[in-house]
Amino acid sequence: MKTNIKVPFLFVCLVLITGISISCKKEDKNRRLNAVRIFADNVLEKGIDRWSGKNTPLLADGINVITNEPLEYVYDGSTGAMGEGGPPNKWIIHNLANQQNLFRTFVALSNLTGDPKYREAAEKSIRFHFDSLRDESGLFHWGGHEFIDLRTLKPIGHAWRQNLHSHELKDVYPYYDLMWEVDKEKTAEFIRAFWNAHVIDWSRLDFNRHGVYNKKMGQLWNSEYHQPEPFFEGDGLTFLNTGSDLIYAGSILYSLSGDEGALTWSKRLAEQYVRARHPKTDLGAYQFSKPIRKKQPPDGPLTGLLTYSDYGDRAENQFGKDFPGIALEGWALFDGAGIYTTPALMQLELAEKLGDKGKEFIGWTLSGLYAYAKYAYNCADNTFRPMWADGTDLTGYAFPRTGYYGPEGHVLKPSKADELFLFTYQRAVRFSMHTKCWRYFLDRDTSIVRSIWRGLGLGDPGTQHSRDINWKTDNSSPYVIFALIERHKVTGDKGTLRLAKKVADNLLARSFHKGFFVSDEKSTIAEFDAIEPLALLALEAALRGEPEKVPVFSGGMNHLDLKTE
Repeated sequence: MKTNIKVPFLFVCLVLITGISISCKKEDKNRRLNAVRIFADNVLEKGIDRWSGKNTPLLADGINVITNEPLEYVYDGSTGAMGEGGPPNKWIIHNLANQQNLFRTFVALSNLTGDPKYREAAEKSIRFHFDSLRDESGLFHWGGHEFIDLRTLKPIGHAWRQNLHSHELKDVYPYYDLMWEVDKEKTAEFIRAFWNAHVIDWSRLDFNRHGVYNKKMGQLWNSEYHQPEPFFEGDGLTFLNTGSDLIYAGSILYSLSGDEGALTWSKRLAEQYVRARHPKTDLGAYQFSKPIRKKQPPDGPLTGLLTYSDYGDRAENQFGKDFPGIALEGWALFDGAGIYTTPALMQLELAEKLGDKGKEFIGWTLSGLYAYAKYAYNCADNTFRPMWADGTDLTGYAFPRTGYYGPEGHVLKPSKADELFLFTYQRAVRFSMHTKCWRYFLDRDTSIVRSIWRGLGLGDPGTQHSRDINWKTDNSSPYVIFALIERHKVTGDKGTLRLAKKVADNLLARSFHKGFFVSDEKSTIAEFDAIEPLALLALEAALRGEPEKVPVFSGGMNHLDLKTE
C-alpha cells in the first residue's frame, strides 16, 4: 500500500525453491513462456489464502522467496490509526488494486497455453470481491489507503486525517474488461460509485483523490456542468494520477456498455487538464484547480502540517516570491513523468479502443507529448529539464525555503528519459504518422525516440528504413519490450522483435530467480503484480502474430511501497 506517509513494512517469510533459474538452462524456444508458467504456478500455490481458514480464492500481494511467508503491513503507530483485527498492528496484504497486472498476466497465459486455470483464478478472486467485499455503494476495499487483511478478511484503512477509510486509485487502470466478463452489472456499479465517491462538485468537476465509502449515489451523469476556467479555487485536489483513473474508468464503461454519459464526463475531465496547460507552451497540467486557502502560511519553513492544502497552493507558497503568477502546483514540471508517461499511454489506449469516439484523446495526448519534447528534452544527455509550464528552465534552482516539494537548499536537476518514456513516445509514434509530431518524435536524427534509444544503450533505430541497433545491449527493462512491440506494429521489422528477445533474455537473467520475478538475484521479495511476466507474454504473442491474446498494458501501477527492516 503506497501512501504519502512513510509507514515501515515487515515481511515474514519462506517460499520453497520450486522454481529454476532460466540463466542456467540451455537455449529453449519456449523459455520465456515456461518462466511465466512457473511463476504463475508458484503464485497460485504459495500466494493463495491459507490464513483466513475459509479457503478463499484471494491472493497475497507478494511473498518472501526465502521464508515462504506473505507480505505483511506493519504499522508503527507514528501517524493515524489502522483497522481492527489480526495481530496488533500487523496485517497480511491483499489489495486487489495491486493485482491488476497479475490478472492480465493470468489471462494472457491462459490464452497462449490453452490452460484455463490462470484466468479462472483471476475470475474467482474478482467474483469474491463482488460478492463479499464491496461497500454499500459498490466500491472495492482497495487502493492507496485500503486493503483486505487475509487473516480476518476485514478491510484495513490507513487514516487520512480523521477518515480511517478512504478510496484511492492513482494510475492503476484496473482490468475492467475481465471484471465485466465476471459480472457486468457490478462492474458498472463500481465505476459509477468510483466517480460518485470522488467528485465533490459536478458543476466544476472538482474532485479529490480520497473518495468516500458508502456515499449515497447522486445525480451522476445527469448533473449540471458549467465548465470553469483553470485554477479555480476548490475543495478538492484535482491530481492527474486519480483524474486519469476516473477518465479511464468512465471511458471503458462506455466501450463496454454504451453508456454515453460516462464517456461525456470522462472527456470533460480530460479536457480540463488540457485547458489548464500554459497558453504559451502547451505544457502541463498536473491539476486544473487550486485548493482554497483556509489559513495563511507563515513566512518561515513550510514544514509538517503546513504542507497540507489548507494553506492553499503549495507551489505558490514555496516558490511564489521567486516566480509570481507561474508558481502553481498544476504548472510544476520538476519531473514530467506524472503527466507524460502513464496518463499518455492510457489515453492512447482509449483512443484505439474507442475508434472515432476517441479522436480527442489522440489530439490532446500528442500535442502534450510534442510540447514536452520540444521544451524540456535535451538530446545531448537524454534528459528532461525541470521547468515551469511557461518554459522557464529550473536546472540548478535551489529551493529558497522548506515546503511541500522539499527542503531549503534542494537543487533541481534534469531527470533521465527512461524506459517508460521510451514506451510512451514509441506508442505515440504509432498515432502520429500523419501529424507534425511524426518528424519530431522519430523521423530525424535528433528526434526524441531515436535519442532515447541511444541514451538507453539500444543503438539507433533510424526511421523505418535504416537502423544501427545495438544487438549486444544489456538493457533488461520490460518497458523496452513493450516499446519494441509498439515499433513492430508500425514497421513490421523482424529485427525489432529480435532486439526484444535480447532484452527479454537479459530480463530473465536479472529478474527470474527461485521461480518468481524479483528486482534482481539478491532480492528476497517477489511482488506478484510484476510487469516482467506480462512483457514476456506480450513478446510471445507478437512473435506468434497473435498480439490480441495479451491484454493491453498502459503502464498501470499499484500501491505497493516495498520497504523492509
